[in-house]
Amino acid sequence: MIAAERVRLLNTRPIRKGRYVLYWMQSSHRARANYALELAIEQANSLKIPVLVCFCVDFAYPGANMRHYQFLAEGLVAAGKALDERHIQLILMRGTPPEVIPDIATDAATVVIDTGYLPLHRQWRNQVAQDLTCSLIQVEDNVVVPVETASGKEEWSAGTIRPKIHRHIMRFLEPVEPARVDASSLAIDSGGIPYEEAGFIPRDAVDRSVPGSRVYTGGEDHAVRRLDSFISHNLARFQELRNDPAVPVLSNMSPYLHYGQISSVYIAQRILESGSVGAEAFLEELIVRRELAINFVTYNQFYDSYEGLPVWARDSLSLHSGDPREYSYTEEEFEGALTHDNYWNAAQRELIITGKMHGYMRMYWGKKILEWSETPQDAYRIARTINDKYELDGRDPNGYAGVAWCFGKHDRAWSERPVFGKIRYMNANGLRRKFDIDRYVERIEALAGG
Repeated sequence: MIAAERVRLLNTRPIRKGRYVLYWMQSSHRARANYALELAIEQANSLKIPVLVCFCVDFAYPGANMRHYQFLAEGLVAAGKALDERHIQLILMRGTPPEVIPDIATDAATVVIDTGYLPLHRQWRNQVAQDLTCSLIQVEDNVVVPVETASGKEEWSAGTIRPKIHRHIMRFLEPVEPARVDASSLAIDSGGIPYEEAGFIPRDAVDRSVPGSRVYTGGEDHAVRRLDSFISHNLARFQELRNDPAVPVLSNMSPYLHYGQISSVYIAQRILESGSVGAEAFLEELIVRRELAINFVTYNQFYDSYEGLPVWARDSLSLHSGDPREYSYTEEEFEGALTHDNYWNAAQRELIITGKMHGYMRMYWGKKILEWSETPQDAYRIARTINDKYELDGRDPNGYAGVAWCFGKHDRAWSERPVFGKIRYMNANGLRRKFDIDRYVERIEALAGG
């Protein structure tokens, strides 16, 4: 049973007679634990028609490059194969959703869509809702607790949102059983591009300056295998070692969550079933911290800019904006990992090579960009630009909140110091004191050599 809070009608048009129910799959690229897909199947079965799934490929998507499109394409092929097994056809249509969906929905009884949180995603859904002549049903299936159920305002920190989320968690960890599909859509001639061609990206269509990841392959099957391995080998050590860059015990779920190639509800259920001592610490990251980030981009219109920081942080940084910097680097030097700091350079190289940076090092990385840039505004822009360009989960609520945290968001004021003001400080001595950080550098150098 899908909780009512997950479902929202985006227009007042009717469910009508049609050839199929259209599932406009934009944020949830998976066939497993997908509330939007299951609702579409339920609607189709009641109308005795099939489900057709459509994904809109927009090669002009802001900030996306070959790394992102490759991971996306791998995930779409995996989703298409899994949907085939359920007798559901996935097609690709080139263009933005407002350009594509109203046309393909001409023969649809109704349209079901998953939920997106960035302004562009909301704009797409609202525009399509206006242009459709049938109903548009939105299902919130990429969080555990629906955003507005958890809170109706921007939350100050994890401490303020945690009790609100905990109040609802167990109610929203409802199992998502795959429904029986009564009518196949595999023979429908929709005029779309077969999903098998997702990887055929026109040479001039996208920015190819950033190659695909050497480490991460997109797709629900890869996501589930990584989750299985994490639960078996690293979850029990997660609470103790999650911050240690030298000991890789992280789940590496963030790229897959960004593309909706795995469900956070499914992950949470698997973690709880494990009974591991690391479960509580992991669920704090998966649910509370991740959904705090989504709260941030939902309620703060300046989520992707310096203006989105708390007033106290901006005021403090402004007071110290003219402080002398011991080191100062350009954006190009940061991007090329050309600083004096081997630990920082290793973190940047990890990002360039793999498409993901260890979470603790990402905090250190952002703090040092603040310390070594001419102004805090420049630092914020550089950190966000590099993060979005190289991270597989760039252009994501987690990324925006992660960068903002380095500048005081979701944090408190600390003792005042040069350059940082009252922003939390991190330094290389702390890395050496807490971890065998040279081992981390060696691991990244080995990756670079390979």
